[in-house]
Amino acid sequence: MLYSLRMLLLALHFLLASAFGLLIGLLRPFNRDNSRIFARLYSLPATWLMRIKVKAEVGPLADQPPGCVIVANHQSNFDLFILGRVVPQRTVAIGKKSLGWIPLFGQLFWLGGNVLIDRQNAYQARRAMQQTTRTLQADTSIWIFPEGTRNPSEQLLPFKKGAFHMAIEAGVPIVPVCVSRYTHRLSLNSWRQRTVIVRSLPPIATTGLSLQDLPALIEQCRTQMQHCIDRMEHELPTP
Repeated sequence: MLYSLRMLLLALHFLLASAFGLLIGLLRPFNRDNSRIFARLYSLPATWLMRIKVKAEVGPLADQPPGCVIVANHQSNFDLFILGRVVPQRTVAIGKKSLGWIPLFGQLFWLGGNVLIDRQNAYQARRAMQQTTRTLQADTSIWIFPEGTRNPSEQLLPFKKGAFHMAIEAGVPIVPVCVSRYTHRLSLNSWRQRTVIVRSLPPIATTGLSLQDLPALIEQCRTQMQHCIDRMEHELPTP
């Protein structure tokens, strides 16, 4: 009963937040701070409905000026609600082109200045990546899930190169953001509150790096994030 009620309320909240966000987006289309506002609209009521306490430890992310590449692990569609609490100013995201077809949300994503990539079209994908490099150089951060898909398991999937390639090309730092494993703790049929830790790591500089350094950079970032996620697992109570 609680599960069905909660899912209904979440669906209604999603529609209302999307409609209100769409109004904001139409009034100030492609504003670089739209995504942060939209993220808060989705996140704050949703985490309350889901009884999730987000413990945000994101000092390095908050202190980093706009114009960096933010990489985070991706567990489920609920990441929108959890990570929405920590999206910094002047940040846009990269998403697959199919997101643009989701009613209300797709239009909101587009009006937020986010980048839609058609991974099946190599030419369009390259043009989109060039656009993101120009975005980074315009003092705007890019948020990417380098695993490329949802992954609720204990081990991070191999990271794709795109985020790190962009960071080297633009000469901007990479800020890793780690989310504790919550999918096996979350129960929408229970009123018990669950804690999710979101922790950012110190920025990884790319100044002076070349594409030859790409494999080592990817491995460094993935290793740091895996160790952080493993530590957070021991800091939370056993589900």
